[in-house]
Amino acid sequence: MYLFFEESGAFKAGSILADNDASLQVETTHGKRLKIKANHVLLRFREPSPNELVDRAEAIAGELDVDFLWEVCGDEEFGFESLASEYFGRTPSAVEAAGVLLRLHSAPIHFHRKGRGRFRKAPEDILRAALAGLEKKRQQAETIERYRSELLAGRVPPEIGAMLPQLLYRPDRNRLESKALEAACVDAGLSAARLLLNCGALPSTYEFHYNRFLFEYFPEGTDFPIFDAPGTADDLPLANVRAFSIDDATTTEIDDAFSITPREEGGWRIGIHIAAPALGFGRGSKLDDVARQRLSTVYMPGNKITMLPDEVVEQFTLAEGRICPAVSLYLEVTPALAIVSHESCVERVPIVANLRHHDIEPVFNEQTIEHGMPDFQWKQELMLLWDLATVLEAGRGKPGANQNQIDYSFYVDWHTQTEDGPGYVTISRRLRGSPLDKLVSELMILANSTWGKMLDQANVPGLYRVQNGGKVRMSTSAEPHDALGVDCYAWSSSPLRRYVDLVNQWQIISVLSESEPAFAPKSPDLFSAMRDFELTYAAYAEFQRGMERYWCLRWLRQKGKPEVTARVLRDNVVRLEEIPLVIKVASLPPQLPDSRVRLAFEDSDLLDIVAELRYVATISEPELTADDALGNPY
Repeated sequence: MYLFFEESGAFKAGSILADNDASLQVETTHGKRLKIKANHVLLRFREPSPNELVDRAEAIAGELDVDFLWEVCGDEEFGFESLASEYFGRTPSAVEAAGVLLRLHSAPIHFHRKGRGRFRKAPEDILRAALAGLEKKRQQAETIERYRSELLAGRVPPEIGAMLPQLLYRPDRNRLESKALEAACVDAGLSAARLLLNCGALPSTYEFHYNRFLFEYFPEGTDFPIFDAPGTADDLPLANVRAFSIDDATTTEIDDAFSITPREEGGWRIGIHIAAPALGFGRGSKLDDVARQRLSTVYMPGNKITMLPDEVVEQFTLAEGRICPAVSLYLEVTPALAIVSHESCVERVPIVANLRHHDIEPVFNEQTIEHGMPDFQWKQELMLLWDLATVLEAGRGKPGANQNQIDYSFYVDWHTQTEDGPGYVTISRRLRGSPLDKLVSELMILANSTWGKMLDQANVPGLYRVQNGGKVRMSTSAEPHDALGVDCYAWSSSPLRRYVDLVNQWQIISVLSESEPAFAPKSPDLFSAMRDFELTYAAYAEFQRGMERYWCLRWLRQKGKPEVTARVLRDNVVRLEEIPLVIKVASLPPQLPDSRVRLAFEDSDLLDIVAELRYVATISEPELTADDALGNPY
């Protein structure tokens, strides 16, 4: 005797070895022996053999029309044998009954299971909805397959191209496009970015990194909304000065300028003039909303995203040949370079020159200052400001900071095409702490600390840069900045570029004009702006560092397979000398820190922004002091 039974959700046939009424000992078609409960038995039969029954039942099940079965069965619950009898018009054989059972079981949409061997037909409305769902899934599967095939063939379906940023940077795995891209990536053995780059969906690796930043921080794009034109401040008094700025060649947001006017009694009246966009629009305006949302200009090699619209920058930047509104700090300086008094005011300032580093530094640098400087326009003014900056630096008690550090400037020619896409990068070096740097930084430190004290004394809140215990943070309290050696430091000198400086400028103007400040003491909006600025400014800086690293790799690739020199920082970490790239070199043998080594550029990946360099030779090792030679740890 044989039987057909259900075990663990599967239908099986076997031979009865022992029948104990409540349970049976069975040997399956695979030779496995089981103990099953009697209520798990669906059919008992003498022929055909178990193997043949299963095979023939599956063949019959495949021929049965499930829609017809659904039509002919009643609305009440039924057993599979009764439906088989009705279908065949007679008592069904074991094969026929098993075939009907298998077909009913394989169609859960049409027939709802109510027990072993028992079913009930699905209501018509539920069946119709279920079939529609199946058809939808079938169509979706076809769509996914079509997208996947297109991607593997190197073509980008329009549907995927239309939502590229979301697929790359924040994929929704429930969408068909995401499923297709994921399947294509698995088949191709590539990441999504690399596959789409190969398909031409990304023009270059630069767009991948830049667009990822835009997707996160500028989801609506970088275009500015409609805004009201800012005020002109034409009624301000005109300063009787000739002001000049000192900036990099690429600077368009010129925030600061200087003037020097001889005093009749000797000495000079030195002016520090800061561009004043705060006079053009106030808190709560559309332009304030724009600046509050962006919080800072975003800098990166070859590009920038300004905090304020170009029209506003153009109106307030301290451009040569114009008379510009400014907040000015005047220093009364004796011939001995002692500052005897100072005053601040809001005025219009004539800008007579925009000096650029690349023009001035060849004739105004440490060597020319020490060994003799040629005559050039602005020589006397720059020398005076340099002498004053030296006195100010000494007065802070922080002389000589960053004297040996190098700053790097990136210039990208977007009109030049390379193997890696548009953009030929040039990286230049300049020593930090050069006379021009010190001149500008010392006068900005003086202005920011002076205006910070003024706000504090007037009980008008401001935003301060604070450092104590080695940690730098923002604060609404006028606390010391230990590294700078000042009692307080309120960022106020870059209102075209940073929202913090714009906020402080509104506050400074309110003190000078004796008007209501834009932000009252303990203003929650001021705290919110400070917190958001810190987070956003740090994110922008991290993006800038990442893009500088990217362009460093582009620079190496432009050179072919160059050998480069580097200094060992620690273990196998080195810093290249020509470009600001810090990288691990796996093949570097043990070296003393600050050793100079020669490395060969092997390979790089512009998507992951990683490079492989190989150790070639040690150029030099650092000189050891007597204590080093003796192993003296002190």
